[in-house]
Amino acid sequence: MLWKLVPSGGVVAPNERLPWPQTIGIGMQHVIAMFGATFLVPLITGFPPTTTILFSGIGTLVFLLVTRNKIPSYLGSSFAFISPVIASMGADKNIGLALSGIFAAGLLLFLIGLIVNQIGHQWINRLMPAVVTGSIVALIGLNLAPVAAKSAASNWGYSLLTMLVILVIAATSKGFLGRISIFAGVLVSWIIAAITGGLDPNKIADLQNASWFGLPPFNHPTFAIGPILLMAPVVLILIAENTGHVKAVAEMTGESLDASLGRAYMGDGLATMLAGFFGGSGTTTYAENIGVMAATKVYSTAAYIVAALFAIVLGMSPKFGALILTMPLSVLGGVTTILYGLIAVLGARIWVENKVDFRSNHNLMPAAIALIVGAGDYTFVFSKDVSFGGIALGTVAVLVAYHLMMWLEAMVAARQGSQPSADPTKPG
Repeated sequence: MLWKLVPSGGVVAPNERLPWPQTIGIGMQHVIAMFGATFLVPLITGFPPTTTILFSGIGTLVFLLVTRNKIPSYLGSSFAFISPVIASMGADKNIGLALSGIFAAGLLLFLIGLIVNQIGHQWINRLMPAVVTGSIVALIGLNLAPVAAKSAASNWGYSLLTMLVILVIAATSKGFLGRISIFAGVLVSWIIAAITGGLDPNKIADLQNASWFGLPPFNHPTFAIGPILLMAPVVLILIAENTGHVKAVAEMTGESLDASLGRAYMGDGLATMLAGFFGGSGTTTYAENIGVMAATKVYSTAAYIVAALFAIVLGMSPKFGALILTMPLSVLGGVTTILYGLIAVLGARIWVENKVDFRSNHNLMPAAIALIVGAGDYTFVFSKDVSFGGIALGTVAVLVAYHLMMWLEAMVAARQGSQPSADPTKPG
């Protein structure tokens, strides 16, 4: 695809791009935004981090190809897979079993996307109206808040410095520097940390000893019914995340992307299948990068291709991977405090742009439940080895609460011979 070259200073649409040096800078900012969470998931689950980074880049290219470059999104590690992956591997840490579940979840998501693409997306809008998708986007940001807080608390000086630099650059720079305020803030704080002795000596030694090039380790699935059944419910979360993220992008760009929902599911499903077959983590469209777009007003898919290519290089270069790992956790905490907050605000923007009426209890109460479940990071323990966290529970809660209340209102209205307060087939 050829992007239309546009000057700096305005909104950059998905089919447009800035000059390549600036596009590369925006792409690098997307790499910084996705890296912490994408790298964190394999560290928690025991998967090879470089393999996960590699397939996040490959998956992003696949996603852009399947969606025909209409949806600017980065595909990183999905937190929804963490609990079922750990449970699937068992005490002997059999990664092959977990990969079978990841592959199957990707296949199921791909098939759902194929169906949506063939019969239409209207039923998705009925299932997830604006009040629901806005709640899901907002609760994702709120649910991630404790992660940012924990990282920031590792060194409040560097985390506050990172936030301050980003705010100063964003407020005082109206040109390209203002667009990459997040990347610039991280870079400045990172350099200051290096000068003041804030980098981990062990990670510096790892950087010095790391080789420049090398393929990451690959693993393949060992198919079994248990892991497949355990991870099947994750697909609901992936659908909700993809839907929420696509609608958030649509709100920011001012262009309806509902017709591309099926392709978004297909792209994420195919990317997850590839990751599952070769040893990477399951993927999802990344809210962190949506936060970057909200801050920069640059929605160009060219920047995401740059980010994907950088991720592939990182995945095949132990040296670059070791360099990124020298970033202090507190610097990451500072930037994610802003990014995760931007995600939460984007959820509220979906409500505002779609004129969601919060005077109606069927909108107010489901959203209220979702936000508290997300912020409180509620956890449901299914068994000793399986539990579901705030994003999954919040998604289920807002879906069940909204449709239950709409159904009850419709029943009461039918008995009274009047119309319900809202059409349950339309967005909230």
